[in-house]
Amino acid sequence: MTTTVALAGATGRMGTLISELIAESGDFEVVARLDSSSALDTMTGADIVVDVTVPAVSQRIVEFAIAGGQSILVGTSGWSSERIAALQPLVDAHPASGVVIVPNFSIGSVLATSFAATAARYFNSMEIIEAHHATKVDSPSGTAVRTAELMLASRGELGPVAAPHVDQRARGQQVSSIPIHSLRMHGVVAKQDVVLGGTGELLTISHETLSPSSYEAGIMLALRAVPSVQGIVVGLDRIIDLAAASE
Repeated sequence: MTTTVALAGATGRMGTLISELIAESGDFEVVARLDSSSALDTMTGADIVVDVTVPAVSQRIVEFAIAGGQSILVGTSGWSSERIAALQPLVDAHPASGVVIVPNFSIGSVLATSFAATAARYFNSMEIIEAHHATKVDSPSGTAVRTAELMLASRGELGPVAAPHVDQRARGQQVSSIPIHSLRMHGVVAKQDVVLGGTGELLTISHETLSPSSYEAGIMLALRAVPSVQGIVVGLDRIIDLAAASE
């Protein structure tokens, strides 16, 4: 059985990659390709929707898909925990729709974020430095935001981290109390360093994407998970079930 897909952001670099993977998959078929000029109702009728657009339009696409009873895979950055929470009432009103939000399709990146969340329980000083290609329009990246949110959540009663002088612009943007510094430059695909400082030691958890091919396995895992999802699932870690792997 073939699952039909409406691909929003089909002409972008991630949309092009997803389109190629679907063409090779044998169990998916793109039946609608949307760009910035497409009407949202172009998505209607597809089994699932894939959104890899930009933060400014992603929310409209997601809300339209949910209201129409479609499940959606979101690979667009900008979906903070607050924005996701605001989406919950709409999902509750349309229980046939499932939403999978994936800040990063790289399995290595997901593992690095998981390691950082674990380490955050043992340090009180930590910052994130993330770098992406010069054309990436948003910062901090969705991966960095997700990492910071999971790091704070893992600390539990320890609460926010020590981050001095954050009133100075050069200290980065705080997300979940953790300063994030964003680089946008030529010669980079994607890179993230989580730096944790303790008494007499420094721990750096680093992940670098060398080629968009690193996203391929994660994209297919997420695509195959979407039809069976109920509610909202955030992160590729929920799909590959890192929690179960650590037990």
